[in-house]
Amino acid sequence: MWEFCRELIPAGSVFAFLAEHRAALFPAEMFADMYPSANGRPSMPPQVLAAAVVLQALHGLSDFETVQELRCDLRWKAACGLGLHDTAFDPSLLSYFRRRLARSSRPQRIFDTVREVVQATGVLRGKQRRALDSTVLDDAVATQDTVTQLVSAIRAVIREVPQAAGLATEHCTAHDYSSPGKPRIVWNDEEARAALVDALVGDALRLLGLLPEQNLGQKAANAVGLLALVAGQDVEPADDSDGRDGRWRISRGTASERIVSTVDPDSRHVHKTRSHYQDGFKAHLAMEPETGLITAVELTPGAGPANHESVIGLGLLADEDRPLDVLGDTAYSTVQARAALTAAGHRLFLKPAPLRPVVPGGFTLDDFAIDTAGNTVVCPRGRTAELRPPSGIHRQRKAFFPAEQCAGCELRQRCTRAKGDRIVTIRPRHDLMAEARRRAATDPGWQDSYRRWRPPVERAVAWLVHRGNRRLRYRGTIPNNTWLHHRAAALNLRRLINLGLTHTNHTWHLGTATG
Repeated sequence: MWEFCRELIPAGSVFAFLAEHRAALFPAEMFADMYPSANGRPSMPPQVLAAAVVLQALHGLSDFETVQELRCDLRWKAACGLGLHDTAFDPSLLSYFRRRLARSSRPQRIFDTVREVVQATGVLRGKQRRALDSTVLDDAVATQDTVTQLVSAIRAVIREVPQAAGLATEHCTAHDYSSPGKPRIVWNDEEARAALVDALVGDALRLLGLLPEQNLGQKAANAVGLLALVAGQDVEPADDSDGRDGRWRISRGTASERIVSTVDPDSRHVHKTRSHYQDGFKAHLAMEPETGLITAVELTPGAGPANHESVIGLGLLADEDRPLDVLGDTAYSTVQARAALTAAGHRLFLKPAPLRPVVPGGFTLDDFAIDTAGNTVVCPRGRTAELRPPSGIHRQRKAFFPAEQCAGCELRQRCTRAKGDRIVTIRPRHDLMAEARRRAATDPGWQDSYRRWRPPVERAVAWLVHRGNRRLRYRGTIPNNTWLHHRAAALNLRRLINLGLTHTNHTWHLGTATG
């Protein structure tokens, strides 16, 4: 096919590159472990499917749309090695291939293969910078309210767990769970809604308590665990209840790491700012800002301390084998992240979070002369207080300026609103964070590097979500993480092609760019 339509496919495009170098990029042995059985072979060569999912991720298409392109577009046929009259394959084969990838020992092998090409070209040789960032990706499901989640979770247990159906029929009376739709109540009646939630939670807890001890399969165990989470995340004991009489109400506020849908239990409320939130996942990436190549990516649920940028960012840099200039915004500038990156020998260009003064426009912690080694704190007026030893679960240190000493101070209005002692609280590793703030505010070299090399990662994020790719197509962390790696691999491949990527004498190298 490629030999007959070479002139019709734009030189320097991803299509032309895959048509010419697909076998070198995705050799058949690369996927041998995914099909270990000697009985038969895959209905479609895995290297063809690998090329298809790269193009699919690059163009942001569904499985059905991808197969339509393979059937009707000469560029896609040439890139994937299909003949002119080939009708491609059923769209479900792409899902089957992704599941095989996810269950294999190397689920991200397509991204890893493109990363090996990057290393072979030497394009990152001598490049000492990595910029970190994250973005929110919208989930593929509808956000559910508390009632919908409770009903759906109870139905799942009835459907998946042996003996649960009989127990629900006998003991669960808040709703007919065999009937589709929501319970029939007057939804604009606040008391009716509260009574329904109370009854549904009671049904859930009774069902969980009555289930016999037994070995459950994966689906059944997941259904039971999900019901336990949903039954407790949105409710609290009712007024004048101690929590032991089985009376419940919708809790005030939102639970941390709240499940937003039983259809995708991994999706979360994500707050990127105080006033704006989305439901979905976070995509984390590290990139080399001069070439625009993505060096590592990871997709996680959108909330939770284990999924914070500063934690995931450390993992994105774990494979780097030399000290780097690490650039990032305030999300990465935590004490723990700074300590770990500094210990690894990296040079930090992480924007510190600004300090908030007690009084608007007043003094911050940096206006006090704090000597953690000498155990003293000197206020802006020049008075000194002793810095006490660490205490409490957070191991904080405190200095107390007596109220009588501060009473006549002309700077008091800028210092505190307290009627009693002025207390200065020092967190662990104060010196590390104070030095970071000082350098960011006063070092022109640091400021120039941050302004020049931090913005390119925002452009990489824009590439990542371009063409509707902010909306995820799959449910769950694992399949969406696989998609993210394929998307990053496709973007890197396109970037390398634009830099002149070619393959000669069994070697990848960059020549003269053709596109």
